[in-house]
Amino acid sequence: MEFGTEKKGGLKTIWQKFYKEYSVILVAAVIFILATIFESSNFCSTQNIVNIVRNNAVIGVLALGMAFVIISGNIDLSVGSQLVAVGSIILAVINATSNIVIGIVVGIICSCLFSLITGLIVTKGRVPSFVVTLGLMNIYRSVCMYFMSGGGFYGSSKAYANISNYSLGNLIPLPIIYLLIVFAIYYYISKYTKLGRYIYAVGSNEKATRLSGINTDWVKIKAFILMGLSVGIAAVIETSRMNSMNASSSGTSYEMNAIAMVVIGGVSMSGGKGNLISAFFGIFILGIINNILTLMGVDVFLVNAIKGCIIILAVVLQKKEKI
Repeated sequence: MEFGTEKKGGLKTIWQKFYKEYSVILVAAVIFILATIFESSNFCSTQNIVNIVRNNAVIGVLALGMAFVIISGNIDLSVGSQLVAVGSIILAVINATSNIVIGIVVGIICSCLFSLITGLIVTKGRVPSFVVTLGLMNIYRSVCMYFMSGGGFYGSSKAYANISNYSLGNLIPLPIIYLLIVFAIYYYISKYTKLGRYIYAVGSNEKATRLSGINTDWVKIKAFILMGLSVGIAAVIETSRMNSMNASSSGTSYEMNAIAMVVIGGVSMSGGKGNLISAFFGIFILGIINNILTLMGVDVFLVNAIKGCIIILAVVLQKKEKI
């Protein structure tokens, strides 16, 4: 009898732990089922599902990097504008050298350096990341608009377009593969490396982490560098898809959508809490919501209002959970 009681308690504990950590997966399942019921004719088609994932691959890559930054107790509002700057650098290098590999490598290195600078200003200058990245958002966008005269920048290599416009077996677009690879790498970092554990520790209690001998500033900087890597990869996907970059329209609201995906995925805005699996499902939840609103014919001007309500609701639920 005692053994049976322990087993029952154990199963209950396992379920409670699963629900606490991965409740977003259940939410995703419910949304998917409801979408299937109300929009079965269009929503369930293979092409539509593939389109949902492909259309959110770029922002999804940004969201995975954003998860590390938010878990560390910070935020990055500059990623959309940084993506435009990095994408422009990639196209400029490819146009000048006719070498795709050099263009990609230079672009990703520059993106990581940009984020390294962000991290240094935040940590060494003791300035809130919200303020720093808000300023950098305007700097990146303004500089790009200056050099592009408010217009666009176009690539000369047709082969570069294959990076995002080719599909494996004429079924799975490569951007989906890139998203899955980034997720696998970032999940490994968050789960099985010291850096991942330190990022959670800093976001949970920075003072205690510092007193334990960990260089908390360097941990935050590394979280920003991971964000920079995400921006670099996203810039490659975005620029190769259209083989161009527009200073005024490209990357617009990408940072807000990335934050929304992370928050919907259960990552706490106060830091120290959340996991990459739930954040990954948060990407699909927002993608499905966007798709449902489109299929339902909701006015495009109301879509962001609805997403804003969802973000607020997600944060409110996080606060109630703590209470």
